[in-house]
Amino acid sequence: MVCGGFACSKNALCALNVVYMLVGLLLIGVAAWGKGLGLVSSIRIIGGVIAVGVFLLLIAVAGLVGAVNHHQVLLFFYMIILGLVFIFQFGISCSCLAINRSKQTAVINASWWVMSNKTRDELERSLDCCGLFNLTTLYQQDYAFCTAICKSRRPTCQMCGEKFLKHSDEALKILGGVGLFFSFTEILGVWLAMRFRNQKDPRANPSAFL
Repeated sequence: MVCGGFACSKNALCALNVVYMLVGLLLIGVAAWGKGLGLVSSIRIIGGVIAVGVFLLLIAVAGLVGAVNHHQVLLFFYMIILGLVFIFQFGISCSCLAINRSKQTAVINASWWVMSNKTRDELERSLDCCGLFNLTTLYQQDYAFCTAICKSRRPTCQMCGEKFLKHSDEALKILGGVGLFFSFTEILGVWLAMRFRNQKDPRANPSAFL
């Protein structure tokens, strides 16, 4: 049987939304796990990851309910929201893949000085480094107040900016690749929802137009 009928479209859409639900639950669980173990203490980072997980979970539940009940209104809004998410995620993923090393340095430098002193101190201790880049007089001040273990072991500590840049290229490629992959699954979800909305339920009244 060719996978183009009502039942096949319904099952495919349900399966896709179940995957989205699992990803949303995974994001929420990872954020809670990281907070519980003390790996991440910033409430903004934790809140952001949890918000993304909850948003994805809600979208998946709406799509799943719409697919199970063949609900036209839910499927319509599911298509619209998923399409907007695709546009946003596709742009972010392409930006992650296109950013070069100089832009990475600028972004890291801007983010570092926006952080609170407590967050910078926690990063220095966890990464065992001091300061960001030895480019400004602020580096000397940052290095003087650094509490990383490396200061007691070696005459000088490695700069945190060097450690950030060491793995930033790989991290951005992974983020961009995963983002692109999920963005195309969102296009698949929009197409499945649009196709499913225009199909008639064979178990319903044949004279009824859905």
